[in-house]
Formats: sequence, structure tokens, C-alpha cells
Amino acid sequence: MTDNTGSNKIDSFQKKKNKEEMQQQLISFALMMVFTIIAFVVVITGMEKVIAIPILMALAVVQVGFQFYYFMHMKHAGHEMPSVMIYGGIWAAFLALMGLGVITWW
Repeated sequence: MTDNTGSNKIDSFQKKKNKEEMQQQLISFALMMVFTIIAFVVVITGMEKVIAIPILMALAVVQVGFQFYYFMHMKHAGHEMPSVMIYGGIWAAFLALMGLGVITWW
């Protein structure tokens, strides 16, 4: 006779973990839809550009964060190298944009 209690515990743990992950992804997806609707409302209402652009940029940054951490699974172990590459690319793009901004406005 074999003892399957260890296997059942592992299966139960994995099912619980998968369920929690799916809940997090659904909540993240719902929040991204709400943020998208807010962005459309900001644009449709004709809000002044000085106010609208920072709101839209903040919503975009939050959505990129959701994409990285929930849909690309960047929060999981083993994703250190892709994280370093993505953050390095973001940093390089930021520096390039700042440099071009300084050259343009100088």
C-alpha cells in the first residue's frame, strides 16, 4: 500500500497557489480596464493638457507595472535576469530622453 498523503498535500497546495494567482491576475486585469476607462474619460472631457498629460502618464506607468508583475510574472523567482534587462532598458530610455530634452532646450 502506498501513502499518497504527501502527494495530496502538494496537489492541494499547488491548486491553492494557482487559484490565488488567477485571482490576482483577474483583479489586475479589472484594475487595468478601470484605468483605461479613466484615461478615455480624461481625454473625452477635454481636460486641460497641463492636467491631463500627468494623469495619463501616471495611469500608463501603473499599467506597465501591472503588465510586468502580474502578466509577465516578473514577481516570481527565476526572473532576475529579464528584470535586470528590462529595468536597464527603461533606465537607458530615460537617460536618452533626458539627454535629448537637455539638448533641445539648451
